Amino acid sequence: MSAIGRSLKRLEDRPLLTGEGRFAADNRADGQVHMRIVRSPVAFGRILDIETEEAKSLPGVIAVWTAADIADLPPIDFRMTRIAGLEPYRQHVLARDYVRYVGDPVVAVFAEDPYAAEDAAELVFCDIEEETPCLDATADPVGFMPARDPALLSEPAVITKSYGDMEAAFAGAAAVIEMELKVGRHTGVPLEARGALAVHDLETGVLTMYGAAKVPHYNRDSIARMLGLKPEQVRLSEGHVGGGFGIRGELYPEDVLVCAAAYRLGVPVKWVEDRREHLMAANHSRDQVHRLKAAVDANGFVRGLVDTFYTDQGGYVRTHGGTVSDLAAALLPGPYLIPAYHVEGHIRLTNKTPSGTYRAPGRYETTFVRERLMDAIASRLALDPVEVRRVNLIPEDRMPFDRGIEALGTHVLYDSGKYHDLLDRTLARIGYQDLKADLARRRAAGEAVGLGIAFFVEKSGLGPHDLVTMSVQSDDTIEIVTGAASVGQGIETVMAQICSDVLGVPIERIRVIHGQTDRISIGFGAFASRVTVMTGSAVKMASEALKEKAIALAAPLLQADVGALTLEMGRVVSRDSGATISLAEIAAQSGEDLDAEGLFRADHMNYPYGIHVAQVRVDKAVCGVQVERYLVAYDVGRAINPMLIEGQIVGAAAQGIGGALLEEFVYSEDGQPLATSFADYLMPTCHEMPPVEVLLREDAPSPQNPLGVKGAGEGGITAVGAAIAAAVDDALDRPGLITSLPIAPSRLHALLRC
Repeated sequence: MSAIGRSLKRLEDRPLLTGEGRFAADNRADGQVHMRIVRSPVAFGRILDIETEEAKSLPGVIAVWTAADIADLPPIDFRMTRIAGLEPYRQHVLARDYVRYVGDPVVAVFAEDPYAAEDAAELVFCDIEEETPCLDATADPVGFMPARDPALLSEPAVITKSYGDMEAAFAGAAAVIEMELKVGRHTGVPLEARGALAVHDLETGVLTMYGAAKVPHYNRDSIARMLGLKPEQVRLSEGHVGGGFGIRGELYPEDVLVCAAAYRLGVPVKWVEDRREHLMAANHSRDQVHRLKAAVDANGFVRGLVDTFYTDQGGYVRTHGGTVSDLAAALLPGPYLIPAYHVEGHIRLTNKTPSGTYRAPGRYETTFVRERLMDAIASRLALDPVEVRRVNLIPEDRMPFDRGIEALGTHVLYDSGKYHDLLDRTLARIGYQDLKADLARRRAAGEAVGLGIAFFVEKSGLGPHDLVTMSVQSDDTIEIVTGAASVGQGIETVMAQICSDVLGVPIERIRVIHGQTDRISIGFGAFASRVTVMTGSAVKMASEALKEKAIALAAPLLQADVGALTLEMGRVVSRDSGATISLAEIAAQSGEDLDAEGLFRADHMNYPYGIHVAQVRVDKAVCGVQVERYLVAYDVGRAINPMLIEGQIVGAAAQGIGGALLEEFVYSEDGQPLATSFADYLMPTCHEMPPVEVLLREDAPSPQNPLGVKGAGEGGITAVGAAIAAAVDDALDRPGLITSLPIAPSRLHALLRC
């Protein structure tokens, strides 16, 4: 039986279920010292002086660093989406001249225990001349650091993309619809906050950082470059990771500081942040305002779309560069034809925590925007929202569909899709007409209940390549080494299933090594829903190469022709004689290593797609929104492990519901964050979560990889805000009511009073 397509139990779970998991805070080394960060208490100001003498004199304190002590360290560079003009806005590991948000690292304290480090941090005094903070990304640009560089303003870049004849599109329009839409600022909030332990081995000269996640090879190279070391002198080691969601594992100031300190002080250095630090210092995301104008015909077909949007990037531009804005601009058209399109994405800096990616970056925001537009068209022209979407969908016979723009440096070419078919299947699954009739009856009885639907297109499989090495061990197990990383997506199980499908070896006899930079030369980590597509394809290639090599080596051992041999259940079998030999025996008797590698390249992303359906009930007395039913229909091309995909979808939907109804970082007028604990930053619990139905489809395999797979990590969150907003409108019979997320009770109450 094929291992692909089966819901096999995760290989990763045993150590986690038996208490043997080892997370960043569990790492320890003899003689370690502890780092504590002194952070800016103000949102924006010029640093006049930093007094550290009292802190240095405290017993147990090893060192106290300001920017002057590490003046040779460059700012943290970009990992992706470099755009000309962004370089001056990069963040140094400790603030220089100015602080730009509450939480900006100013001083690093190193002490023999965490208590002494925290006590010493309290004794540091930062003399900062406060200036008026900028908190509105749509306001006119202001000075970035006025006294240091008066000409440098807070708009680093504007991303522009366009295609089609916009003048003709608007000239023949039956209606023009204009909207302003906003998605608030929130973040991934993984269960495990950030942490790291750095150890410098004086004998080997190797500096190791434990606690890596997401992109170990990139972070290794960056740390080495910043410290003036060779890449082989730095090693990053990933343990268990308590959630990723885009924000974990980027190269943050604290990662560089622990490594620099271990290297320069000659002792192991450990740092673990508390939750308050995490909420005000780790990457935030979303926080976009869109102003769009659409030309439509009498049938609701969008002839042309113009959008100007503003991304609040926060205090600095971190490692993602322009990724979020670039993806927002490129994927706003989604599954619809839209023959003319023009977008301007303004990247703006404010005096808030820096922003980066969070699960479905740029797509959660623009799916909300695009699908709100579809609902507005339906309302304006008195059409069914489903039919408006149907008339705009890209037909199957137009696949592959060339969008005519680029995203993340690759041409946007929708590889495959049956959008109309998935719409029909989704409507049949929910019993659309009967459900609408039932909701109408409930509304007639006085309930405020409604239905919302939202279509989306995702992206996955970002290249350029992935390398996998594979070898048969003496105990007849198979070891796979990959530069990918595990952030909870089940990489060990999925890669083992792909290998098992080729070699016939049970997945329990396959061991997957990941996130260890000393084990493999190339690694791109885990982001952009790329691992199953890129690493999985490399595993398939390596498995096929290993199979071919095993048969070639077995032929003389079995005294058989290669053509008469086959591989069954991990053993080479002669069809003529029935003789068999195991993979480990082949390696032992041939005297050769039985190993192989696979290198998979891709110059295009692929594009999974889906539909979200939300049914909600609004309590008008308290303006609370209850999600009664939720469905995610998603076509992933080919499902390696359906159970793991469904788990990804359900978890992502929970995060989407949080962003739609509860989660938001808000600031006072002077830039103080007002949500730095779970008392103020609200997340959904089991009480707020409905059962999530999953309609998993494999109708449009990708032609761009040997497995036909597309990414599955982000589609469960992408359209949540859009679907719930439409459902709230429907429940209250107020088309176009919801133009901003989250739909917090106070915000909804204010809207209903209007």
